[in-house]
Amino acid sequence: MVDRESRIAVVGAGAIGGITAALMAKAGYSVEVVCKHRELADTIRTAGLHVFGVKGDFTVSMPAVARISELNKKKDVVFLATKATDMLDAARDLLPFLSNSSVVVSMQNGICEDALARVVGRERTIGCVVGWGGTMHRPAELEITSTGEFIIGNIDNQPDERLPPIKNMLEAVLPVEISGNIMGSLYSKLIINSCITSLGAVCGLYLGEMLAVKKIRKIFVEVMREAISVADAMGISVEVYAGKIDYYKLLSGAGLFDHLRRHLMIRLVGFKYRRLKSSMLQSLERGKPTEIDYLNGYISDNGAKYGIPTPVNDMIISIVKDIEIGEKDISPGNFDDPFFSRFG
Repeated sequence: MVDRESRIAVVGAGAIGGITAALMAKAGYSVEVVCKHRELADTIRTAGLHVFGVKGDFTVSMPAVARISELNKKKDVVFLATKATDMLDAARDLLPFLSNSSVVVSMQNGICEDALARVVGRERTIGCVVGWGGTMHRPAELEITSTGEFIIGNIDNQPDERLPPIKNMLEAVLPVEISGNIMGSLYSKLIINSCITSLGAVCGLYLGEMLAVKKIRKIFVEVMREAISVADAMGISVEVYAGKIDYYKLLSGAGLFDHLRRHLMIRLVGFKYRRLKSSMLQSLERGKPTEIDYLNGYISDNGAKYGIPTPVNDMIISIVKDIEIGEKDISPGNFDDPFFSRFG
């Protein structure tokens, strides 16, 4: 049963998970948070999570544990806010704490819903797009850096009576839209991340520096073009991203004016967010695995499944994986590979 009295777990106490847990607990919901480290769990239980930024400055304490196996009782709703690379292990660990009526809300970057559903069941899986920003400055010190919204939906695009109460829970954090096309919304965010986050990891540049380079802008467009071709084959209608980027309109036309229009828009995005540093790049710099398999990897895997060529996405995946194992450096020179010569 999903309602105001639901027992809630938030798995992951980083920026997104920690802020979500803190604001729901502040609103009076029964929330238990799972952290990776016992010291952090102790801090959250006693001193609390300190949240600041665009929604004020406050501290909230709540029940917290270091491992999923230590959760108290079964949960009605689980907000799964781990990295995509940790999602499947977390989902398997959650199974003893789920009842037949429990729901698991996926809050990862990329599209993880299908993989999550294979573990916890499609009937339990709710898709979620996180359209706002947060930063963890240090454990239990979390900043809301930008406003935005959540988008939630049934992954089979079916009416779902559980969505309104989940909407109410998340609206303690920021506004929530219930979508009848959640896969289209997820895919929309996946495309922009597959361009911005993944290309940033390849070259190591801030977004403004990266999108000032015409060659990289051309690669950026081709990542989008391949992604939309795959979406068409999958029967996914891709939503407008953040109410601003309509991929179908952006990619339409092959004349000189159309090329200029695309490049201008991409340059404007680069200028507006010029100091943005790729989250995937930050993972590589910390020696952590990336979420490439759930971003460009999702495009490439489904391209192979549906017979749609995705050579640019395939190449980006290959470079990122080579960087992960130390066979390549993070460098703009990666775009000098002969493969990219057609974009020169």
